[in-house]
Amino acid sequence: MKEKFQPENAERFEMALKRFDEENSRDPNRVDINGAQRARELVYAGWLSDWVIRLLPEASEALRLAARSQHLCRWMVPRSTYPMTRAGYLSWREGLKKFHAQKAAEILKTLGYSEVMVARVRSLNLKKGLPQDAEAQTLEDALCLVFLERQFAELAEKASEEKMVAVLQKTWKKMSAVAREHALQLSYGAREKSLLERALAGAK
Repeated sequence: MKEKFQPENAERFEMALKRFDEENSRDPNRVDINGAQRARELVYAGWLSDWVIRLLPEASEALRLAARSQHLCRWMVPRSTYPMTRAGYLSWREGLKKFHAQKAAEILKTLGYSEVMVARVRSLNLKKGLPQDAEAQTLEDALCLVFLERQFAELAEKASEEKMVAVLQKTWKKMSAVAREHALQLSYGAREKSLLERALAGAK
């Protein structure tokens, strides 16, 4: 039987999660969850945390903190602040990673976390060491699974089939074998299932 997760300091760990959730609860963008309007990034953080634990029940404190803060205050850096080009999009994504990592680090430092722990959470938020770093890969897997389970259908309504096939192939390439098994077990609509089948048929 695996040992139950024990943070270095339970009160501090819970406070960190609370602080992250408080920040994300300020997201002006809302999503409907069972008839209730909730802050989008708060909901997303919950989804991501849940997937990390499903994939790795013994996930470390650093990985749990990174999952909860992966998109911390994302709305503060809108896409429109970067050029509306492919290069601009990539710069925006890279800037977001650094922004989230810095915001998370600031909160962790105020709560008294060690420099070692702060640095580890930052590294995970920046997704350094992929795919050799097992925890970074777990976080990447969780991000991909949240997309497939929660965002795939909505995006598929807006994007062309060719674009969706390319997105799915890129997503699949990022995932570990275990994550792919989970992905195949998710429930998809007829169109989404067809797109996924097409993407996997053409995947290298």
